[in-house]
Amino acid sequence: MVIPMHTLFKYSKLIATVALLVCGTGIFNPVFAASWSVTLIEQDGAPDLERNRLERAYLGHPGGSAKAAFLLALEDAQYDFESSKTTVDLRTEAVSSLDTARTSALRAEKSGAQALVVTLPAAWTAAVAAAVKIPVLNVGAREDTLRGKDCAANLFHAIPSERMRADALAQALASRKWSNILLLTGPSAPDAERSAVVQASMKRYGLKAVAERPFKISSDPRERQLANPLLLTAGNNYDAVWVVDSDGEFARSLPYATAAARPVVGDAGLVALAWHGQFERFGAPQLSRRFFKTAKRPMVDQDWAAWLAGRAVASAISSTVTNLTKVDAVALKEGLAKASIDGSKGVSLQFRPWDRQLRQPLLLSDGQGVVAIAPVDGILHPRNVLDTLGADEAEKQCQAKQ
Repeated sequence: MVIPMHTLFKYSKLIATVALLVCGTGIFNPVFAASWSVTLIEQDGAPDLERNRLERAYLGHPGGSAKAAFLLALEDAQYDFESSKTTVDLRTEAVSSLDTARTSALRAEKSGAQALVVTLPAAWTAAVAAAVKIPVLNVGAREDTLRGKDCAANLFHAIPSERMRADALAQALASRKWSNILLLTGPSAPDAERSAVVQASMKRYGLKAVAERPFKISSDPRERQLANPLLLTAGNNYDAVWVVDSDGEFARSLPYATAAARPVVGDAGLVALAWHGQFERFGAPQLSRRFFKTAKRPMVDQDWAAWLAGRAVASAISSTVTNLTKVDAVALKEGLAKASIDGSKGVSLQFRPWDRQLRQPLLLSDGQGVVAIAPVDGILHPRNVLDTLGADEAEKQCQAKQ
């Protein structure tokens, strides 16, 4: 049957309206093919990645580049990307100073990157976040200043803060009624800052520092007593020894070397971690095995944080491309702020609105396996028990407009 042209013209508006309604309801909705770009910026020649340090495998220290873990997360999201015709390109850059980090970030933003992932010192991370408008995901720096006075609205933290790690250990000690603590602090500026964080966590959970003593590894005979575990741990009645040692060399020699038979926590003995390769719940063994197959090494804290950052980006992109007809870094930032992510820890993880720190359980490990999970049983919170780890909303120091 041939329909006359005047009839087609008469009903053309009706046909167009029906077509619009059909497309709008998703009966026929062509998928927008989106191409996203992410740049990973790492420190060139990072001290923590020197060969002799990697061989010692200090608990809580990095095990290698974050690239392998982020790529694994993108591989995990491949099915969602294919169904939405989305691609994510990862570029990597190594920088040697704060200025080159800032320049690299600006160059990446100018060339079209919608997000940055960084494993940089705290000051460099703050400079990068201040220089760009696109989201910056921190997977390496634990300093609480980045969540406080140096925070930024576009800076998200997948790696747990120092306060979160200290709170996890303080909860564990309080739950066992090991309330009297001997605190040993190293000689570096980071050690002093972290020791102050530890004391804040101890106060929060009702622990008491019976003494605080400095230690120092030195070849000077006059300072030999400062590195002697027996001398440092003698003369006080305490339930546990908490050691703050950013370098890690002294701490690793402390367990089983104290004057009194007491547990060691902090940077040796029992350590609070984002991840451990021997975690055996919530699909964790499968994740650890897949990472080991890819990177040829165990997954550690920073690897898990990089993987989680990749999962967060993938989640934000998947929610974003259904609502947009263009690639948009602003929408990606909003998607990250709203994302609910499966991190193989048994609960959905989100970024806190007041400081962009990822809420997450922490694993307490002796290096051989996972002894406990924090928050520990019995710890309560009026809204979300994960907010008992790290600065709660009432304690926030971040003034950036979120």
